[in-house]
Amino acid sequence: MSESEVPTEFVRALNDLGLSNASSLWGAPLTGGVSSDIWRIDTEKGAVCAKRALSKLRVKADWYAPVERNLYEARWLQVAHQAAAACAPKLLGQHPELGVLVMQFLDPDLYRVWKQELRAGHADSQTAHAMGQILSKIHSHAANNSHLASEFPTDKIFFEIRLAPYLLATAERHPQLAHALQALVLQTQNNAKTLVHGDVSPKNILLGPQGPVLLDAECATWSDPAFDLAFCLNHLLLKCLWTPASSSDFLHCFEVLTTRYLASVDWELPSDLEARAARLLPGLFLARVDGKSPVEYVTQEHQREQVRRVASAFLIKPASHLQDIAQAWAKDIKT
Repeated sequence: MSESEVPTEFVRALNDLGLSNASSLWGAPLTGGVSSDIWRIDTEKGAVCAKRALSKLRVKADWYAPVERNLYEARWLQVAHQAAAACAPKLLGQHPELGVLVMQFLDPDLYRVWKQELRAGHADSQTAHAMGQILSKIHSHAANNSHLASEFPTDKIFFEIRLAPYLLATAERHPQLAHALQALVLQTQNNAKTLVHGDVSPKNILLGPQGPVLLDAECATWSDPAFDLAFCLNHLLLKCLWTPASSSDFLHCFEVLTTRYLASVDWELPSDLEARAARLLPGLFLARVDGKSPVEYVTQEHQREQVRRVASAFLIKPASHLQDIAQAWAKDIKT
């Protein structure tokens, strides 16, 4: 990784936060994000990770988002550490004026990206079990500390970077499904029960010595926990198109994660949450081929048609159980 001089905004932020006294710093930009500039920065006390939110996301579609969102990411990190200390990087500071968040740097030699593991066909059920447990711990902790809701007045941000570009943009492409997709937006908004990460994707999950670590909570909001569950499970379905030989392992991980998560739901009836997630999942599934943020690895039209076929069926006739969707998908990709 080649070294570069760090942009002045990052240097100023680290100085203002008391994390450095240097007038210039060196480091390396980190790749993979569409919503932030992210750097590994070498300070006098060692490496840190710093990120600055972008107003326009790096996708083909015009997609804008408020830069103050990483203030709420910083708050999410604090709550996550209260719920399960090792499940997220340690927060080192956040500069509201510059929109710069500074956190613990996690060495890539020790922390592997879950997305890359799945790409290689390494679908470990223990990781899925741990993710279900971490997600439920964070949701349970926040739900049982409802005063936290006032610290996340981010309904508008969540709408602009999740509900609109995923569900409503997809509704524009599928007028016959628009009513169902619009109803999912209302369902999510009307079931605000706990702190939601909003982007529980394998690209944002590192596999470390103590288990999975969640990154990039820029979408953090007080909303429906079913969104996080469905968002994560959606990726396990889609990976069947990326690495078909491991489809049965991905689907097993889907089942393990679902079972572990639902077993720990203590803030509402697990069956109610599962039913909402089962209604939401096909909407998110369809959104990853026809929304503003399509997954980069579904490249063939016949693959997109497979997603559309299964997603449309469950948007028209919703399931109550998540496993029903996984089984229908398994059957479709085998034919």
